[in-house]
Amino acid sequence: MTVREYHLYQYSIPVDSQLILRNRFLKRREGLLVRIKCGENEGWGEIAPLPEFSRETLEMAQKQTALWLKNWDAARSNNEKLSLDGLYPSVAFGLSCALAELKGTLHPTGLYQVAPLCYGDPDELYEPLNRMQGEKVAKIKVGMYEANRDGMITDMLLEAIPDLALRLDANRSWTPAKALLFAKYVKPEHRNRIQFLEEPCKTREESRQFAQQTGIAIAWDESVREPDFAVKAEPNVAAIIIKPTLVGSLERCVDLITQAHQQGLKAVISSSIESSLGLTQLARIAQQYTPHVTPGLDTLSLMDYQVLRAWPDSPLPLVGIGSEFVTELTC
Repeated sequence: MTVREYHLYQYSIPVDSQLILRNRFLKRREGLLVRIKCGENEGWGEIAPLPEFSRETLEMAQKQTALWLKNWDAARSNNEKLSLDGLYPSVAFGLSCALAELKGTLHPTGLYQVAPLCYGDPDELYEPLNRMQGEKVAKIKVGMYEANRDGMITDMLLEAIPDLALRLDANRSWTPAKALLFAKYVKPEHRNRIQFLEEPCKTREESRQFAQQTGIAIAWDESVREPDFAVKAEPNVAAIIIKPTLVGSLERCVDLITQAHQQGLKAVISSSIESSLGLTQLARIAQQYTPHVTPGLDTLSLMDYQVLRAWPDSPLPLVGIGSEFVTELTC
């Protein structure tokens, strides 16, 4: 009988002190790392509920993960395959990645060209855009300040960098009036260089009306994780955003990608501020399933350290098991 082994670790690393998640500052990013072994093969996964976005807490995820691992170990005697159904999204995703690595089904290389995050200064975009191969695409978070300010910055960037395409994310923060105020400050000739604006308004119907009125394409993000969501082609809808930590297992993510492609929509793999280990796995998933779409994974710069696996060319120091930032847990 093949021997199974598992370990569970917790990481806690400082992040940019200005990082705001909805209504709170995030000072440390915390999560779990799971390591499973079966004979000579092993796999790693990251389980990191995102505060203010995940429905499960880190403590809830830890308890569920520990129980699943015990059951997985016990299932070997009956040669059973233990289901991931019913698990919290972050738990299902992390365990599915560990299983995929164990089985050798996760792509070995990653799509490390990402859409850089910009906070309004075009100068900060020139260097990362010059390094990009193919399309030059960047992302701006909007909705945190005045809508007219967001519109002016968006238009300024598109004016300053003629071959730039932008992705915008409003996190459902605007009323229809504020969304239209934003659009008022973006010249009509620049709007088609906005690849999409993620969920501009508080409801899907309001976002659809905004897109129809302005000609600015939209993408579904929060909606993808709601029970009544169906992937379907609609006027002015360009993409769905898949944040695996918030969506669920790798299999669930692949199913959404497949549905999007069948409907003629882009599927964009996006970060939930995972550690470098989780980000490198997301890059591998993007390479495997969405190789022609730049993923939204430019969040490592928010961290003070990398964990266990390094992102290519990152200058951040790498910490591992046994450091003050990563400790082993008793399952």
